[in-house]
Amino acid sequence: MSDLLLEIGLEEVPAKFMPPALAELKQMAENQLKEQRISYDEVVTYGTPRRIALVVKNIADKQLDLEEEVKGPAVKAAYDAEGNPTKAVLGFARGQGVDVADLHQKELNGGLYVYATKKAVGVATDEVLPTMLPQLVTGIHFPKPMRWGYNELRYARPIRWIVALHGTEVIPFAIEEITAGNVSRGHRYLGSEQLVIPSAESYLATMEQDYVIVDQDKRQAMILEQIQKLADEVEGTVEIDEDLLEEVLYLVEYPTALMGNFNPAYLMMPEQLVITPMKEHQRYFPVLKGHHLLPKFVTVRNGNADHLELVQAGNEKVLEARLADAKFFYDEDLKIKLEDNVEKLKNIVFQEKLGTIYEKMQRVQQGVAVIADLLQLGDGVKERAMRAAYLAKADLVSNVVYEFPELQGLMGEKYAFAQGEHPLTSKAISEHYLPKNADGEIPLTFEGIACSISDKMDTIVGCFAAGIEPTGSQDPYALRRQAAGICSMILGRSILVSLNALIEQAVDHYPAEIVGDKAALCKRVYEFFEQRIRNVLNDKGFRYDIIEAVVSCGYDNLTETLLRAEALNQMRTTDTFAKVLTAFTRANNLAKKATTDVVDETCLVEEEERKLWQDVQFAEAAIANFAAKRQFGEALTIISTLEEYINAFFDAVMVMDENENIKNTRLALLVHVSNLSSKIADLTKIVQD
Repeated sequence: MSDLLLEIGLEEVPAKFMPPALAELKQMAENQLKEQRISYDEVVTYGTPRRIALVVKNIADKQLDLEEEVKGPAVKAAYDAEGNPTKAVLGFARGQGVDVADLHQKELNGGLYVYATKKAVGVATDEVLPTMLPQLVTGIHFPKPMRWGYNELRYARPIRWIVALHGTEVIPFAIEEITAGNVSRGHRYLGSEQLVIPSAESYLATMEQDYVIVDQDKRQAMILEQIQKLADEVEGTVEIDEDLLEEVLYLVEYPTALMGNFNPAYLMMPEQLVITPMKEHQRYFPVLKGHHLLPKFVTVRNGNADHLELVQAGNEKVLEARLADAKFFYDEDLKIKLEDNVEKLKNIVFQEKLGTIYEKMQRVQQGVAVIADLLQLGDGVKERAMRAAYLAKADLVSNVVYEFPELQGLMGEKYAFAQGEHPLTSKAISEHYLPKNADGEIPLTFEGIACSISDKMDTIVGCFAAGIEPTGSQDPYALRRQAAGICSMILGRSILVSLNALIEQAVDHYPAEIVGDKAALCKRVYEFFEQRIRNVLNDKGFRYDIIEAVVSCGYDNLTETLLRAEALNQMRTTDTFAKVLTAFTRANNLAKKATTDVVDETCLVEEEERKLWQDVQFAEAAIANFAAKRQFGEALTIISTLEEYINAFFDAVMVMDENENIKNTRLALLVHVSNLSSKIADLTKIVQD
């Protein structure tokens, strides 16, 4: 056995394309090898800016022989009364490539069926690969693939060469006008234009000799080691952004890290205004000492250490220009009051059907006033939050944000603070964009929470009203993320507020002609949140049946929903839970047959049912009291104490008594039993282990 190598040589592929392409290639190869019955030890994929490579370790020299038994139709359907084969069995035999005479019969689950035994002798792997490898090359999907030149193949970038080796032997095939061979290319500037790969096994070593580190894991380790060494030299640390690291990883084939400097005067600007041009525009890593930015950066060169001082100087010059622009824009922005930018928002469309950013600001400000009251935030917080809502989008027309859109919100905070706004108002301007993802940080201030909830709910409600609802993977306004953000804030700060109230206030701030049927719109948005709260509870580790049990009883108060889930989850771990669940399930099943919930005490003839009714009435009052205090664990404990009385009831009475009044009363009693947990969880949704 030997290795298999497939290398697709390309013009520089965008870094973000590479990880999914490598994953897809690996999966396709594994599927194809399995389908072709070719054994191997391991499938590995490698990627650099100019190549996508696949190596299959110790691939078998031939396919495994096949002997497979395939089930066909039932015997009674396969043959007629005279024993002649029917169309069903003839078609089955033809499909399996066997003669009808070679079919045999076997019993399965009490029935008799015909079976075919398929046999195939494995062929040499080299006979399979010329067909399989082109499928792997063309099967990779890229975002925005294009046709290059006169070729028909749509690909991320033009294919320049292909290497296909099984051991030392070339696998012959061609893609467009590119014929597979054993000749690769080294580093674009340091390597060879014609690099012969002697064998698949020597691929990595051969490429490294020509200044290409094909293995991305090794490349990453080199980058991190070099960065750490440079940071140690200045007694600093380098902030490793994982997304930036991944991008740099697929921008270089032979990494050499270097440290550059910039004018310390730029550190007078907001730190993020210095970092953003570094990271987002130049792919540089910032250097810190403690929590403070140093006037230094680390970049990774695609090459060796030769003439590194020239490379450093070039990078410093480029960054200097970027930072000079940033400082100019920043200084110009500070000359204009942030509130003076608000009027300019009338010229920016939020969404065609939903008006301008200015109109959105007005709705968000109105929403903040209502939300502040719902959250009982107090006049001071309310006033600061409304001011923040007024200024929240004003930085969108600033020079800095126009140049660096990533800094929206943050620059608004900096400008507001510099111009004398209250610190909490300023902070809320940047916080109203939080959280930015499912696990993102939530606002620290209640001013920020009020602004963020109002802004996000306005967007969700508006898009639903305009018919822009998420469908499948399509969610252009990130409504799922924004709804999840609202859930995260409410649960993160244990806020007790009605979800319906939050939705309705947002709806009320839109014109009637956009809203249409208010009740229907509110209902659609409320139901949209159901999956979001399910996801949040799932992320917190709750079982699916626990989630189903609590959500089915409502989720208007998200914090209470979480508390109910926690209480039920705790109850599920007790030794008596299984018995309690059995008793309540039995009661619930019969309660479905009830026509009334009115208990006629004169019809309670047995001591056990009188006792149960007495205990149920006590439990109803106690549970209502505990639920009002959100002591759901205590409420469920009360419910669990009824288990023995429910069982005693069933042991003593025949529920479906011949006497209609007695029967109806007993069923009504069971309705009360079944409803005890109705405001906490539907116990019938719980799956017994």
